[in-house]
Amino acid sequence: MLKEAIILAGGFGTRLQAVVNDVPKPMAPINDIPFLNYVFDYLKYYQIEHVVLSTGYLADKISEYYKNEFNGIRISYAKEETPLGTGGGIRLALEKCHTKHVLVLNGDSFFDVNLNQYFNQHTSFHSDCSLALRKVSNAARYGTIKLGNGYIKAFKEKDSIEKEGLINGGVYIINRELFLNKTEVLKPFSIEKDFFETRINELNLMGFEYEGYFIDIGIPEDYNKAQIDFKNFNYK
Repeated sequence: MLKEAIILAGGFGTRLQAVVNDVPKPMAPINDIPFLNYVFDYLKYYQIEHVVLSTGYLADKISEYYKNEFNGIRISYAKEETPLGTGGGIRLALEKCHTKHVLVLNGDSFFDVNLNQYFNQHTSFHSDCSLALRKVSNAARYGTIKLGNGYIKAFKEKDSIEKEGLINGGVYIINRELFLNKTEVLKPFSIEKDFFETRINELNLMGFEYEGYFIDIGIPEDYNKAQIDFKNFNYK
């Protein structure tokens, strides 16, 4: 069972600043509640015991609010003094984790994945890193992924063409020791471009498709949509 999670909460939130500019994007209010609160409720449901918040922009606002414990979950912080990208931020946060398999989530999106099923698939396939995937009707905003028997075969750049596609839902399970051994300390890099894509033939990289609710609040349109959708949030 998964016991530790990293939440990436250090982005600038440039696209959302027209509607939210006084708090970091993961704390953008959804029905007067910080978005991260919903994420913590979800993690609590799946019995996550320890969360490392990877912070950067407006980091103090996050730590002042959540402190060292929230909703029964112990919290640590991995603050980027200079931007490290998704990969560098994850690596810094993994140094504060202790379990073999660590869940990683984006702090500005929510993907309703059954974490027990996901972890069982990850371990059954002896995966080095697993990605939770979601089929969407319009993949123009995202890059897409090609699967073969559960293995990730290719990452395709976003092409702005409105068509159905399988996208990276931003929920990973990572083998902690492997990731630390294959990456450099305090080096900025993208986990997608510089780790997954460059090591696609070297790693046992798995993708598992889920049909659960998915939203990315990074643009005003979806931020506004979340105000409606989260009135019926399942994990309160």
